[in-house]
Order: sequence, then C-alpha cells, then structure tokens
Amino acid sequence: MSVNLQAKFPGFDIKSQEKLANYTNTQVGGPAEWAFWPHHVQELMNVLEFAHSENLPITVLGNASNLVIGDAGLKGIVIFLSHLNKIEVTDQLIKAGAGATLIDVTQAALEANLSGIEWAAGIPGSVGGAVYMNAGAYGGESADWISSITVLTPDNEIKVYQQAELEFGYRHSLVQRTGDVILDATFQLKPGEFKSIEMLMEDFNTRRALRQPLEYPSCGSTFKRPEGYYAGRLIMDAGLQGFTIGGAQVSTKHAGFIVNVNQATADDYIGVIRHVQEVVAQKFEVQLETEVRILN
Repeated sequence: MSVNLQAKFPGFDIKSQEKLANYTNTQVGGPAEWAFWPHHVQELMNVLEFAHSENLPITVLGNASNLVIGDAGLKGIVIFLSHLNKIEVTDQLIKAGAGATLIDVTQAALEANLSGIEWAAGIPGSVGGAVYMNAGAYGGESADWISSITVLTPDNEIKVYQQAELEFGYRHSLVQRTGDVILDATFQLKPGEFKSIEMLMEDFNTRRALRQPLEYPSCGSTFKRPEGYYAGRLIMDAGLQGFTIGGAQVSTKHAGFIVNVNQATADDYIGVIRHVQEVVAQKFEVQLETEVRILN
C-alpha cells in the first residue's frame, strides 16, 4: 500500500485491510485495501478528489445486500455510504440519503401517511442501491416513485437529475454508466391511510417470509427475470434446487436465491451461479443474467 489514507485524512472513518464479509449480506468477501465511511458529503468529496488524483480504484457500496465480493477482496477504496442516511419528509416528498435503508424510508412513509412504496418494506438494500439498479418487487419499482436524485459526478461536482433523465429500465438506471456517486433521492408519494399502508407492508413482509429463505445469508434475488419466463421456475424445472458447491446452495425454498448454508466462499457462490446459468442454457436455451453484482 503505497498510499496511507489514514495518515492523509486523520480523523476520517477509514480502515485498512477491512474484511468485507463482515458487511455483506452474503457474509462472503475478502478484504478492502481501504474501507471508508464518510460522515458528510464534504468528506466524501475530499477523499474522491484524492483518489482520482492518485488513480486509486473506487467502489461505492450501500447496504452491500445485492452483490458478491470476491475472496481476494477489492483494491483501492471501498466507500460505504451508510452514514449518509438522513430522511426528511415534506408534504408528499421524502428525501433520503443514499445510505438510508429502504426499510427506514418505508417506515417514514408509513408514519407520514404516505403511500406508494409499500412494496419496498422488507427489502434490505439502501436508497442508493435502489436507484442504481431500479429495485423493485410485487409490481412496484423505484422508477415509479423517484422524482429526482442528487449525485457527485466523476469531476467531483454535485448534480441533480430529474426522473425523466435517469434512463430507468428493468434493473437499470443512468448511474450505471456515468460513474456518478448517488448522494440522495427524493420520492414523490401520495396521501394514504395509516392502517391501510401498514396492512399492505405487513402483507408484503409476510409473503417474503413465507417464500424467501430469509433464515440464511444471501444476496437476494440472484438473476434477472428473462423475458417470457421466471428465473426461479427455470432453475426449479432444471432440477437445481439444493445444488451445492462448498457452502453455497440453490435455495430449496426459493430457487431464485443462492444462500450461504455453511461458511461459503465467494468462489462457492460464483461457482453455483455459473453452473445454474450453464444448465438452464443447456436445458431451455435461456441465458440467465445476474441481477446480483459480482465484484472481484
């Protein structure tokens, strides 16, 4: 490590060789060369400016819920936005920091009698992640309710995008190609009735608990929905439920999930993903694309 970030930025929340498995929902992942938790946007700007000047690789993570990080870890700086989590409610708008969890945002909406994002009540991801991949469930998605976002551009400038500029598509947004760091998002919701909102959130959470393997660490839904099919159904019909490499397994509860049943490594996870893709392609001539991000 030729650059000592801790010495360069004394007082910043920076750790060296931090094991990323401690922060990922899969509980896999090697060390980050440097892990950084900005408490303010200015701290983030200072570190990013330095990183760009030194050509240090940068990886930005939210809640690390829908990704698999390789066993070798990640070079450069891994930035966790979990402290940028302020949530403000104004009339029918909720402005939430990129590091705020979707669960906290839906709770804030409930308390303000605002409806529209009940579908996100049990999703473990962050607001930044939800924008980045246009997260969705149960017929709703981020694109339906986000009115604008604030980002930090690769030139270290703060910029606001309106909804129409965000190129939202299925598990896609503009930010995936621009390299911008999401700082916050504003949700435009609609008035609702507390009890109705609460009941809908509870219904979605009950459905998740019944159908998804929440008892094991996982990266959530592993594959995108192929046009005309359901990934979980294809995997099940291919006879792959229960398929295991090391400690990673195609869930016997929901075939669309790969779970960490016994101290899995990232190689185990990736091996299961690749095997599932190969078998489904052979049996059904359907190419499954990963929804989960693989970083290695």
